[in-house]
Amino acid sequence: MSKGRKKYLFAGDVMLGRMVNEVLQREPPEYPWGDTLTVFREVAWRFCNLECVLADSCDPASLPSKAFHFRSDAKNVAVLQAAGIDAVSLANNHTLDFGQEALAATLDALDRAGISHSGAGKDIGAASSAAVCQVEGLKVAVISFTDNEPDWEAGLAQHGIFYLPISADDPRTERLLQIIRTTKAEADLVFLSAHWGPNWGHSPPKSHIPFGRLLINAGADLVIGHSPHIFQGIEFYRERPIIYSAGDFIDDYAVDPEERNDESFIFVFETDGEGIRSLKIYPTLIRDCQARLATGNDARKLASKMAKLCLDLKTSTVWHDGERCLEIGAD
Repeated sequence: MSKGRKKYLFAGDVMLGRMVNEVLQREPPEYPWGDTLTVFREVAWRFCNLECVLADSCDPASLPSKAFHFRSDAKNVAVLQAAGIDAVSLANNHTLDFGQEALAATLDALDRAGISHSGAGKDIGAASSAAVCQVEGLKVAVISFTDNEPDWEAGLAQHGIFYLPISADDPRTERLLQIIRTTKAEADLVFLSAHWGPNWGHSPPKSHIPFGRLLINAGADLVIGHSPHIFQGIEFYRERPIIYSAGDFIDDYAVDPEERNDESFIFVFETDGEGIRSLKIYPTLIRDCQARLATGNDARKLASKMAKLCLDLKTSTVWHDGERCLEIGAD
């Protein structure tokens, strides 16, 4: 890495519950990351969406009425530490799967591990606050929100998530935009994490495109979306990337043979603090509750699929066979 430039890494949904939690009873904390750790160790800062709670116990009566509940043992915060994760988003539809006590336990586990978090908290002020990290002299902030689970919206004195609908007309959106402006005035880089949209679909909903641009206009340097189980294309707007969906990175889910929710990428961009100098993405596959770097034809196939989705958003790409990565926005 040249002097003054730093690399930042983003991954999509990381779910450490159910069978992943079982595997972690016998495997080390590094296991779920597989050989992707070689990429994680080459960057200055790392982020993912934590799609489960980290808690050892829960009150069955506290479980909300929903199909899936994801919990991982509190000790598995070590999994995040093994990858050097610096910050996570908690603004998603599994943060209160086991009630407010489990969310409080998750916050405590992350705090004790020194992992910053945003998107959920003890009240709306905490949930909507940016996670701030110092990265080799630069101040980096992450703001996280979701349009999932409106009933979990944090209150003035109630644990919850930073919820808002994807609508420029909703007053909560103006709150978000003001938070971005205020944060940008104090931070070198501001990232927006958006857990939005339906589970499926390789094209972003029409409402996401103007909303993502709205976030950039307010001061965001990068928007990373997740929630869909599959990846979507990447747009460059005002020379800043909007990753509409990063897809699933670690989980135990059944794989849809058509949608292929086992396919994703590691997103790495390089900046000197004044602009995005490059964005490269590394194809990955989920196998046996573990993320793995795609190789050979698998890697080229994933890159080709993403290249087409980017082209639909008028974004150019170049495949680098030696690095096994797709450069986004390359002219």
